[in-house]
Amino acid sequence: MKCPFCGHVEDKVIDSRVSKDNLVIRRRRECFRCQSRFTTYERVEEFMPLVVKKDGRREPFNRTKVVEGLKKACEKRPISINLIEEFVDGLEKTLQEMGEKEIPGSVIGEKVMAKLREWDEVAYVRFASVYKQFKDLDEFMIELKGLLANRKEKEEK
Repeated sequence: MKCPFCGHVEDKVIDSRVSKDNLVIRRRRECFRCQSRFTTYERVEEFMPLVVKKDGRREPFNRTKVVEGLKKACEKRPISINLIEEFVDGLEKTLQEMGEKEIPGSVIGEKVMAKLREWDEVAYVRFASVYKQFKDLDEFMIELKGLLANRKEKEEK
């Protein structure tokens, strides 16, 4: 580590501590040349792919956008914020494990819709109506009929 005081690159670690959230390690260092002490922080570099939107634009994955979309869909429904956060944590991990530099937004949207369908039909329909951008009532009804057919299949099993 380069000393911020004299520029020497050799030092020793005097003390290491893990942050409260276990995401960062704080290290106190001492330069071998000038004996000055300084602090460095070490954290895991997280790689998140770029999201390719329907119109071809690319933007960084935005966890907050996903959480907010889920919160809106689940408003006044029996879905806890902890459940939403756990799902988004898992989604982020899945996207990282895919190892892709870019991922279509539709992949994320489909994963979110599948989870909402599993959790709550009303939340699913709310999200689907925005995500799928229904052009008219007929498209909306087709989605609802599919949902009802799916419910019937589950009840028969």
